[in-house]
Amino acid sequence: MSSLSLVGLQKTFEPGTPNAKVALDRVSLEIADGDFITLLGSNGAGKSTLFNAILGKFRLDRGKIILDGEDITRLKDYRRAYHIGCLYQNPLLGTAPNMTIEENLALAYTRKASRSFFAVNRRDTAYFRDLLRELHLGLEDRMKTRMGLLSGGQRQAASLLMATIAEPKLLLLDEHTAALDPATAEQVMALTRRIVAERHLTCMMITHNMQAALEVGTRTLVMDSGRVVLDVAGEERAALSVPQLLEMFQQKTQRSLDNDRMLLG
Repeated sequence: MSSLSLVGLQKTFEPGTPNAKVALDRVSLEIADGDFITLLGSNGAGKSTLFNAILGKFRLDRGKIILDGEDITRLKDYRRAYHIGCLYQNPLLGTAPNMTIEENLALAYTRKASRSFFAVNRRDTAYFRDLLRELHLGLEDRMKTRMGLLSGGQRQAASLLMATIAEPKLLLLDEHTAALDPATAEQVMALTRRIVAERHLTCMMITHNMQAALEVGTRTLVMDSGRVVLDVAGEERAALSVPQLLEMFQQKTQRSLDNDRMLLG
């Protein structure tokens, strides 16, 4: 549970070359404790780059990232992992397929229980079993099953537990239901909403589903060309339809283009 401040984030890949790409363009955001942000944008808009900046996967050209009042801009990615949970689109990422469900949960849980490896006891194992039982997938009886033998939906549900079991200050969801069939995706999304609400997690979720982006969470952002061009919440968001959101996006990007042309003379 915590707030996140992004202050003027700037990142250009391959600067000074014909392939230079401005991936983040002066991104500034204030995300309150308990906010559940849904993040939209076309491929290349900067969504995953923004997540990777928060995770510390590269060094920013400029800007600051402040989590729970602490400046983590220069903090190594493995140290940020103690405070930031992340779930990816591919169910194979973020888990150890040759380790059991229990071992994977134990590895994730050590971020909270101890910095030492597998610092869990029988009480912790019972806790894991109770958490798995809440998924209603029968995984509590398969604690010794290797993660790689689970279905995509089962693995993604277990991965969601791994990402949240240590009670992170921030949870990042990178299209975590996109690779699942519709029924399983709906089940995992329902589980996501329940866990985020019950644990009062501050969360950001990338999605390409515009309807879900307006229905899930508390606030919707739209990115384009490395910028946040729309930010809607509250009654304004609740009243929006997908066509209205698209119209707002088109108007906003057109004004942005017009402003850029004026600045360029």
